[in-house]
Amino acid sequence: MPASGVWCALVGLALVGLAPRPARSDTNASAAELARRARAACEDGRRAETRAARLAAFDRGRALAERAVTLDQTSADAHFALFCNLGELMRIDGESVSSVFGLRRLMAEVDRTLELDPGYTDALAAKGILLLRLPRLLGGDAAKGEEMLRQVIQQDPNAFSSRIMLAKTCEARGERSEAIAFATRALQIARAQGRADKVAEAQATLSELAAGD
Repeated sequence: MPASGVWCALVGLALVGLAPRPARSDTNASAAELARRARAACEDGRRAETRAARLAAFDRGRALAERAVTLDQTSADAHFALFCNLGELMRIDGESVSSVFGLRRLMAEVDRTLELDPGYTDALAAKGILLLRLPRLLGGDAAKGEEMLRQVIQQDPNAFSSRIMLAKTCEARGERSEAIAFATRALQIARAQGRADKVAEAQATLSELAAGD
């Protein structure tokens, strides 16, 4: 599969301009607080309805996360918040790999997160999805990626993205019943969380599985 056609969930690079100067009220913020706000910005961007709003949220989150990392290089939350926003910036205009350098930086952030906290389930899920999506040429490893996602759903009963990815992986192997089970559980999680975007994604996955009958 050519690199230009690979979707690296949470990947690609679109570093948009320089980080804005921190507001005076932010100058004494801790790394933990900055990381929390960076993750919140990433979620805001995922829920935003326009490209401009998504871009603004992810760029704000990137700037906050970079400041958090500068303040505390040993903060797993800060490194993962940076990964989250960089990845979303990369795929804001579509699911593609736009820069090998960007991909390496992205992988470095998720690897650093796991180095600091091997049990960080969000990072395990993100790394597992990357390994499944990427071709071997760019560091992909489908078997290891699936193993990581299965580890995640054992640790986190509300892991949504891991179940969606496992559903697609099982479907590709012809394991239809397990694929439907993963997607159905993902839909239940999305509804319980009140996440319309995730509900739509799970329903689309179930529709794709039904179409393959």
